[in-house]
Amino acid sequence: MARTQGGLEELDDEIRSEGGSTTLVPLDITDYDGVARLGAALNDRHGKLDILIGNAGVAGPSSPLGHIDLKPWMDAIGVNLTANFQLIRCMEPLLIHSDAGRAVFITSGTASKASAYRGPYAASKAGLEALARVWAHETATSEIRVNLFNPGPIRTRMRASVMPGEDPMTLDTPEQAAEYILPMCMPDWNETGKVYDYRTRSLMHFRPPV
Repeated sequence: MARTQGGLEELDDEIRSEGGSTTLVPLDITDYDGVARLGAALNDRHGKLDILIGNAGVAGPSSPLGHIDLKPWMDAIGVNLTANFQLIRCMEPLLIHSDAGRAVFITSGTASKASAYRGPYAASKAGLEALARVWAHETATSEIRVNLFNPGPIRTRMRASVMPGEDPMTLDTPEQAAEYILPMCMPDWNETGKVYDYRTRSLMHFRPPV
């Protein structure tokens, strides 16, 4: 599933070159009914899901909270938080049917830094972290493992839109970061409710409330 047909086709070509096969799904992640239909289609075709990656995200507006209109706020929450909630609802039954269901959600340091002028993004990512941790607790006695991955600054269009003066060549690529997500999707990965910090190459626990 990707935001553009071209992106899907490029990924399809790469997977096929390695001898694999794909099912292409051009779908707006905020088409919540479409996500539900996707879950039903996956169930009919495969009966299970081994890996779920929640990677879709938007930066949202960079502005003081009092200056942000409701629609861009709702757009950011819709993509970064509500869409992941719908993925959990629709994909959990499929992950349960896997021998080792794995879910990884992409977060950001902005969730804990609460950076000025990044309100919609910070709030939605903080909500995503709480959502993933709740789900990890709820599935702790199952074979599902739920974790978060914080890539830090990465060479993406979204990063460039927020930090236009930054030299993108000083940043790692998404492909480099993805190499560290892969182990979190393997059957022998047993941690749940944690966050992997790519910049420090470390698996971190969330601090309990005082």
